[in-house]
Amino acid sequence: MKKVVVAVGGSSGSIYAKLLLDKLVVLSSQVDEVGVVFSKNAAFNWEYELGDRKFAEYPFSYYEPNDFLAPFASGSAKFDTMIICPCSMGLMARIAQGISSDLTTRAADVMLKERRRLILVPRDTPYNLIHLENMRTLTLAGAIICPASPSFYSRPKTIEQVAETVVDRVLDLAGFEIRTYRWGEEDLD
Repeated sequence: MKKVVVAVGGSSGSIYAKLLLDKLVVLSSQVDEVGVVFSKNAAFNWEYELGDRKFAEYPFSYYEPNDFLAPFASGSAKFDTMIICPCSMGLMARIAQGISSDLTTRAADVMLKERRRLILVPRDTPYNLIHLENMRTLTLAGAIICPASPSFYSRPKTIEQVAETVVDRVLDLAGFEIRTYRWGEEDLD
């Protein structure tokens, strides 16, 4: 059973966050607890990109960006995985530099200091040298950088199926047992 933090950063890519939350509902038998924190830009982007505000309707515990009393603001709560999806380059920079100015950056800092799983899903492109150096710094600190770069060998037919190739990879990296397309295996259909 996993205790997972999902932080939704302010970059474009709300479809990735939506599909991740959808799949965590389906994977509830593998989950003990899910804590969710949305940046203000993330809530705006969700509504702008997806046309609704249903992000607050998932059966998870929600925390405000400045709530430092959230359980995952401390290593003693033993959350084992944090996924930041999508992760803006500004958010990534703050984490890489150890700036814990809100709940998301504090929780990411906790994951790194406790040597627990931190997965960042940047959606921005292209990368400049500062972005790459921040990714390098975070990788050296133990984080996993999983860019929102979809795969196409499963021959996805919808935008949701394209985005699911990223979300399924993230869930694999987080240690979930999921049913997804695997290279060399038969199609799921």
